[in-house]
Amino acid sequence: MSAATTCDRTRLRVRVTGAVQGVGFRPYVYRLAVRYGLAGFVINGPEGVTIEVEGDRASDFVATLPLEAPPLARIDHICVRETAALEAKEFSIGTSEAGKLSTQIVADAAACQQCLSELFDPESRHYLYPFISCCHCGPRYTIAERLPYDRRNTVMRAFRLCAACAAEYADPASRRFHAEAIACPACGPRLSHGISAIAAAIAGGQIVAIKGLGGYQLLCDARNQDAVQRLRRRKQRLQKPFAVMVDSIERVSDIAEANAPELALLESVARPIVLLSSCNNLAPAIAPGLSRVGVMLPVAPLHHLIFHALRSAGACVRTGPVIVATSANLCGEPLLIDNAQALRRLKGISDLIVTHDRDIVARADDSVVSVVAGRPRFIRRARGYVPEPIRLAKSVPSVLAVGGALKSTVTITRDNQAFVSQHIGDLDTAEGIRAFEETIRHLTSSLDVEPVAMAHDLHPDMASTRFAEANGRALVAVQHHHAHAAAVIAEHGHAGPALALVLDGHGLGSEGGNWGGELLLCEGAGCQRIGHLAPLQMPGGDRAVREPWRMASAVLHGLGRGDEIGLRFAAQRQAGCVLALLEQPGGATTTSAGRLFDAAAALLGIASLQSYEGEAAMKLEALVRRTAILEAGWTIDGGVLSLRPLFARLIADDIDAVGGAGLFHGTFAAACVDWVARSARTTGVNTVVLSGGCFLNAALADEIPRGCSAAGLTPLVPRRVPPNDGGLSLGQAWIAALQIAQQSSARGGSA
Repeated sequence: MSAATTCDRTRLRVRVTGAVQGVGFRPYVYRLAVRYGLAGFVINGPEGVTIEVEGDRASDFVATLPLEAPPLARIDHICVRETAALEAKEFSIGTSEAGKLSTQIVADAAACQQCLSELFDPESRHYLYPFISCCHCGPRYTIAERLPYDRRNTVMRAFRLCAACAAEYADPASRRFHAEAIACPACGPRLSHGISAIAAAIAGGQIVAIKGLGGYQLLCDARNQDAVQRLRRRKQRLQKPFAVMVDSIERVSDIAEANAPELALLESVARPIVLLSSCNNLAPAIAPGLSRVGVMLPVAPLHHLIFHALRSAGACVRTGPVIVATSANLCGEPLLIDNAQALRRLKGISDLIVTHDRDIVARADDSVVSVVAGRPRFIRRARGYVPEPIRLAKSVPSVLAVGGALKSTVTITRDNQAFVSQHIGDLDTAEGIRAFEETIRHLTSSLDVEPVAMAHDLHPDMASTRFAEANGRALVAVQHHHAHAAAVIAEHGHAGPALALVLDGHGLGSEGGNWGGELLLCEGAGCQRIGHLAPLQMPGGDRAVREPWRMASAVLHGLGRGDEIGLRFAAQRQAGCVLALLEQPGGATTTSAGRLFDAAAALLGIASLQSYEGEAAMKLEALVRRTAILEAGWTIDGGVLSLRPLFARLIADDIDAVGGAGLFHGTFAAACVDWVARSARTTGVNTVVLSGGCFLNAALADEIPRGCSAAGLTPLVPRRVPPNDGGLSLGQAWIAALQIAQQSSARGGSA
């Protein structure tokens, strides 16, 4: 912040950048200026907020400005300069400036306490109105079409304000001053069904679809086993866990155990789903075979009204109602946001479909977060956090990175910021690809950016790669695991070399092959593979991903015990054929860490098949009571880490599933630390990046960083994006931007 000189009549021009539009920042500035007796104005502009203040206490105003900002505001930079005094008499709020945009929209926020008080106040004109909001809460990103964030640029322009709302909207003293989403029963959006009908359906064991902030959700009674099972059958989601919603923080302890950081996350304005240790006071079908359950608090006023109606009707009076709250889509398809589509496609899933007439521009699933070693860790980053940017170490060229094929996100860089999109989902359906393309259009438009290049995965058959190749821009192909590592490097702003331990499910290697357990040496835009997990056969190719017993069979064959495959996996029809596949030369192999989890789960009798990605690994993790380390349970030769001794122990007759799960996790973590520490001594590089989907595993995510620290290394872990493929696009963008900057510098130097 530049210094201002105090004089008899000082006028200062102040530019504020960051998340300062749509958060009540202008009325805050107005009230602050009035407090200090200043004249001038405040306006939204393409770079953020521009303020001019004139008066004897202008410097006091500038000093106070960052200290009392509204709760949703985030100030990145304040630039101050003196300008000629105009002898102005009053302070005003002006209309927005046009121009090239460098500001941003903020994320959607849960209903604030002031709005909730009005929601249940019979004297309030917003009494029981499900779309109540103000400058401190409500939809933002999901209803905005472009910047500046003014009502005319949102879907709310379709609702003409009544006299009472217009008065609040124009009153700088009101918390609804220029709150673009405000409305009331007289002038705002309306539900297709009443709250009492919704509550009655849930209490009666029915499945209800409602239109939430970022898309449709499916709700049912989380203690009603029959209702949950019907939801599974209709949604074609046989085993994957459902998240549940409770009405208050006090009710969390009825269904789960939560520590202070977890409770703080639950109550944050983002209102994510938080993974907690389950107390099993729910229908068994909520999270089959798992020890944790995803829990969330009400997000929108509609959720609060549903719980209020359930309590009023006497539903679950003793313990309080708990409802399933899951994305309204068929398995593998994107979240529904369109009313007509919802009515057509959810009629076979929902007994009641509740629409409303406020459109959703950008779909946004609920975010999912866990707490590891006392710190939040993203599993899915979406509503409540997007489009909050990630600050980069330096300004870079504008790049669009299109991510991978699963858990898709895209990233756009602008100056020294990276904007990672909300979770899009998998790109294996036409609907998924359309959602992917819609997200790119919306993010590009709302940021007012024209990327100079596109970054994509090396794999040629991904839908995201084909999209990039058909786009006509300069292309940068980035190896999958290099991108995982670079995402962490980018968010931490790390300069210089770093080792990277990437434990993942699958990614195409730089020279072909199926990689997934990699030790890399990264520096700048470059990367060198210096180690990997011992290759393991994949009998049946991609079928082995869905059928963990096949990976277990490969382990048995590698241990010289292939004759046991038919006996151990007699329930699998093709068990008798797999040995012949394993003995054929030239079969598919993988270095994937994820496939090792699958093999261990199948060998211990935990999961021979899986209906969703990571099921076997999650059920294996759920059995860990405490970890143990098998001495000499691994070997490292020429940079290749083998867990052959560990697997030989896991198939012994005297080990059960619980003991085996603890031994597998503890030994694998210790082996990885040993592997990294040896490479650090060889290379002289002591910073270690830890990434890849396997770091969603709580035991590995806790023990490997602690082990690295104990070995004198500096571990860097993902904080702002998930370690899985949800963070891939950030790494792609960072590498591509560095490459383009280097090429530009080289051309300039040669010229």
